Amino acid sequence: MTVSHADLNVLALNSGSSSLKFGLYRVGASQTVVLLSGEVESIGDAEGKIHAQDAPGDVLLSEATSIPNQREAIIRIGRLLADSKMPPPAAIGHRIVHGGPKLRQHCLIDNEVLRQLETATAFAPLHIPPALSVIRFAQEHFPGLPQIACFDTAFHAGLPAIARVLPIARELQSEGIERYGFHGLSCESVVHQLARDLPDRLVIAHLGNGASVTAVKDGKSIDTSMGLTPTGGVIMGTRSGDLDPGVLIYLMRKKGFDAAMLEDLVDRRSGLLGISGVGSDMRRLHEAASSSSDARLAIQMFCYSVRKQVAAMIAVLDGLDVLVFTGGIGENDTEARAAICGGLSWIGVSLDEARNRSANNPINDPSSRCSVLVLPSQEDEQIARHTWALVPKGRA
Repeated sequence: MTVSHADLNVLALNSGSSSLKFGLYRVGASQTVVLLSGEVESIGDAEGKIHAQDAPGDVLLSEATSIPNQREAIIRIGRLLADSKMPPPAAIGHRIVHGGPKLRQHCLIDNEVLRQLETATAFAPLHIPPALSVIRFAQEHFPGLPQIACFDTAFHAGLPAIARVLPIARELQSEGIERYGFHGLSCESVVHQLARDLPDRLVIAHLGNGASVTAVKDGKSIDTSMGLTPTGGVIMGTRSGDLDPGVLIYLMRKKGFDAAMLEDLVDRRSGLLGISGVGSDMRRLHEAASSSSDARLAIQMFCYSVRKQVAAMIAVLDGLDVLVFTGGIGENDTEARAAICGGLSWIGVSLDEARNRSANNPINDPSSRCSVLVLPSQEDEQIARHTWALVPKGRA
């Protein structure tokens, strides 16, 4: 790996299936400073949105408009950077959910990396195609700039065999069918934020539309709830989380489901949406809970699912020093945090109601046997840091 020690302006691009978060950062050896950040939402829908703010939080752009594809989103971001008189990026970093078995470390993007990403599409069909589109359009719109792939699986690449190997036939294991783990950039950002206060035994609950729980020992991932794909683990917004494999076999045998139908079911029509019939957003479910027993059940099942995984990770770590909540739900849903921790009193977890309500760290009661924190998921800053580290010398 080559390292440039000069400050660098980095554009971080964090693509979802129909969204694109972006941020421009000034990155150096000792600090990462945000210059601009924003998001393009509902790409491909008639009612898309784009919004952005500068470092102090002043709104630079807030517009409801149709953004038909990732190419148009990149064009709009480029225009925003020019109109706001921001310094041009010298490099671009991309969040890639899954690199498959051959791409397990953050790296400079070249033709071979793009080929491997195309091959890995089967591992994350919701995420990799739009990410590839963003990379190609960024190459087109910002020609000549070095572009870096930052993988959500990289943080978990060193999982011990006892957590990594799946209990399936050995010949399938050799084809890369194993536990990969995800939300790695978010986990890395939590470890970075804790820095010198990093505990020996840490559990990170990244709770959002996608959700996972990770056990971190001495700064390294040793187990995590997601598996081969981002569909496994805890209940999520529209994803099922772990299911008895027999459910899928039953649907194939008795209902005639094929691979596409199963994928649509477990990725888009399950989870909170499937349970509640109301929606996949926890805010909407909280609003509906007073009149909908199914919405209440969805919330309860989500918290129950997360609590079980947190307890499992505590067992893996042989105890707990710090529990961190992050992600959209983890950072903002007071009730969910209370419900999850309420079932962990046996390990000595105890929240302070007022501190939990205000997310004033630490949110645990002084009598708690471990600390409980709410920390932001800083994936884009982490992308910027990795990009700075991997840009070849002389390209800054």
